[in-house]
Amino acid sequence: MTARDTVLIATFAALTAVLGLLPPLPVPLVPVPITAQTMGVMLAGLMIGPRRGGLAMLLLLGVVALGIPLLAGGRGGLAVFAGPSAGYLIGWPIGAFVTGMLARGATSPAPLFAACLAGGIGVVYACGIPGVALISGISVPTAALASAAFLPGDLIKAGVATAVAVTLRRAYPRLTP
Repeated sequence: MTARDTVLIATFAALTAVLGLLPPLPVPLVPVPITAQTMGVMLAGLMIGPRRGGLAMLLLLGVVALGIPLLAGGRGGLAVFAGPSAGYLIGWPIGAFVTGMLARGATSPAPLFAACLAGGIGVVYACGIPGVALISGISVPTAALASAAFLPGDLIKAGVATAVAVTLRRAYPRLTP
């Protein structure tokens, strides 16, 4: 790993943390808020690739585990990994990795958007919904139905992440591996 890799990983971990400063929106039936931080997951995968994107999310979660309140709503500490959003958090590094893998070599918006859908939404939901069900004591179908409230916002975040990535990839072609 180079110094450049380290800086990019830290930058995208910090970007995702900053996206947590936007006020979270409560979701009925699911004790997990809507946040802008999943856009950071998508951007990390799109912009710095699968390995570095996944490591950026692991870095962020490691800092959160140390007690630094970098999650939406000022949450931090080990307790967040035992709460209803734990599955979603676990899905962040995997989602960034998958997004980055699917975005490799893509230059047009459609495949980048598809990478966000599969990695930044699909993978994160695949980890998060069972976590919500397990920790909240509800069925997986009920958790999935309640989590549908996240989908409109996540589609918008995927569109914004795609637009940002297309613009930055053109302006800084060496940024993306």
